Order: sequence, then structure tokens, then C-alpha cells
Amino acid sequence: MAFTTGYMTNTRDFGTACSNVVVNLVNEDTVNAATVTIQIFFSLVPDTKIPLYVTSVNVPANSIARRTFFIQGVLAYEVQYNVVAAVPSNVVLSNFGLDQFGNVVQEHRVLQSELTTIAVLSPVS
Repeated sequence: MAFTTGYMTNTRDFGTACSNVVVNLVNEDTVNAATVTIQIFFSLVPDTKIPLYVTSVNVPANSIARRTFFIQGVLAYEVQYNVVAAVPSNVVLSNFGLDQFGNVVQEHRVLQSELTTIAVLSPVS
């Protein structure tokens, strides 16, 4: 099951720019582990989608994983997730942008219910 935040503008012209994006993964399944692939793309100029991070995280049953990714200076970014689990709906995803001081940037908060389902993750080359 794959999801995306969609591209998020990350400039001071549209509010507070983020220096980091924090990804939260919660596995509510009490028996089975889950594997979540995270891909982060960025853009420095319009119309250019560049892979920045690709990682896979094993989330044990009934546990939480958190990862932080540096994105300072990018014009826009997108977070994509792919969940592999016995019951994918038991894995809850969210991400939050943090400014240079570590404060949450509310405009860059994306909860599970706000993610868009996609067929597959975008290719990385």
C-alpha cells in the first residue's frame, strides 16, 4: 500500500521553511512486524523531481519508529511511503516539518488521513 504527501512548497515566501522532516511510523498490529519504505524527493527548481532519500524501516509489532531527514534549502519536497504488512491498515503514518530551531511547522504537518494513495512508489534512478 503506497502513499504520498504530494509536493509541499518549502520557502519562506509561503510561511516558515522546514530544515527537517520527521517521519513517524506506528505499527498497531500486536503480532506482526511491518516494513515501510520511505522515499523523499525534492526540487531546487520548478519541474525537477530528484530523489533525496530512500530507506526501509522495520517496525516491530506494537511499536513506533521515527526518522528525521534534512531538507533545508529545497524549494519543495514530497514524502512517499510503501507499507508491507499482514494488515497494512494497522500501520499509521505521519510526518511533520521542523524549522531551523526544531519547532513544528504546522503547514507541513501531514497525518495518515491526509495522505494520498498511489499505485506504486515513484522510480528512483
